[in-house]
Amino acid sequence: MEHHNNLAILVGGGPAPGINSVIGAATIRARLEGIHVIGLRDGFEWIMRGDIDHAIPLTIDAVSRIHFRGGSHIGISRANPTSNPQHLQNTVLSLLRMNVTQLITIGGDDTAFSAMKVEESAAGRLRVVHVPKTIDNDLDLPPYVDTFGYQTARHFGVEIVKNLMVDAKTTSRWYFVIAMGRKAGHLALGIGKAAGATLTLISEEFPKPIPIKAIVDSLAGAIIKRLSYGRPYGVAVIAEGVVLDVAPEDLEGLHEVEHDAHGHLRIAEVNIGEILKAQVTSRLGALGIKLTTAAKNIGYELRCADPIPFDMEYTRDLGYCAAKYLLAGGNAAMISIQGGHFVPVPFGQMIDGVTGRTRIRLVDVVSTRYAIARRYMIRLRRDDFEDPHELAKLAATAHISPEEFRREFEYLTTSEPPPLAMDEMGERVATPEVRTRANT
Repeated sequence: MEHHNNLAILVGGGPAPGINSVIGAATIRARLEGIHVIGLRDGFEWIMRGDIDHAIPLTIDAVSRIHFRGGSHIGISRANPTSNPQHLQNTVLSLLRMNVTQLITIGGDDTAFSAMKVEESAAGRLRVVHVPKTIDNDLDLPPYVDTFGYQTARHFGVEIVKNLMVDAKTTSRWYFVIAMGRKAGHLALGIGKAAGATLTLISEEFPKPIPIKAIVDSLAGAIIKRLSYGRPYGVAVIAEGVVLDVAPEDLEGLHEVEHDAHGHLRIAEVNIGEILKAQVTSRLGALGIKLTTAAKNIGYELRCADPIPFDMEYTRDLGYCAAKYLLAGGNAAMISIQGGHFVPVPFGQMIDGVTGRTRIRLVDVVSTRYAIARRYMIRLRRDDFEDPHELAKLAATAHISPEEFRREFEYLTTSEPPPLAMDEMGERVATPEVRTRANT
């Protein structure tokens, strides 16, 4: 602590595979340059209170093999130093008391915002960089740049969904799998598309606010379509973030759910899976359809998984660049690797001019990637209502007339993406699509 050029590292937000790789690589790079490194336990939790007794020295010996493991070697928290001016001042003063002149923060959009405010408040006394971390994959980076931890979380999420798909077929039931993703549906879509789940629902596809009826009917319609082909089973992956865009009056008791230190709804406490299970069962029951459903949340199982090789390599690169950039005099930037090259993103470019917060990257629902994902899903589509034979089969399964089925469910197709077709140059063109049958 007596050294006057210390580098500190802290982790904020929720866990993500690869945190330890960043810590290890940054520590090794700094120590080889003769810089002392301090790990700040539990993010901003203690230093924003003026408590500097929860810091530990980080050495090469201590961190040289932690990149294999999930979790965080120095803990984590969602403590928010920007919610109170005194907390922000305490944070800066605590760092200065520990002779810290350089700070690496590891976290998502909230931690990035905190890092930016700490740097501003320090007024030149500290240099700060941020390493983007979130399994939600929703930080404002180019579309081809994932946030670290996302690929590992998707990898293990696919393994879970793959097993549930076998169980669903074996036991003739439906699973509603709720995947983490507070604001964006990247993780849900990535898992659902890779696993070949029956369908995936994400907030980005629906007009806002989302009536919960549209979600329920999307699921019920998919179940009816599968039943019309003699398949009473399936797996739906649903992004938990749909809760944020559902009209609050549609979710009984939603107002009683707590918010975290950054003001976000604690989505894990909203049992959206059970809510949807009950409402879909009721919707189908009114049509004389009985089925077995089960709800399962996945996310906590993914956040502290050991990183796959992609994330191990990626995060070691990020940690190295974070330390190297600081040691070269860099400041006030988010660290990124784009196309194999280090690219610092200035803090000022991360801010949404309307909200004043860090920008969020949502799923691009007009992209080819999303269009292909939709083509593999089993759900009601425009051509189901244009083909009288398909419409009759669906209506018979639902025990109502084709006209009634159209009145009940055709509205779901109003937000359906346009058909996907390409010319010989690879350009998208608007031509009739080929039907993806319900036995895919």
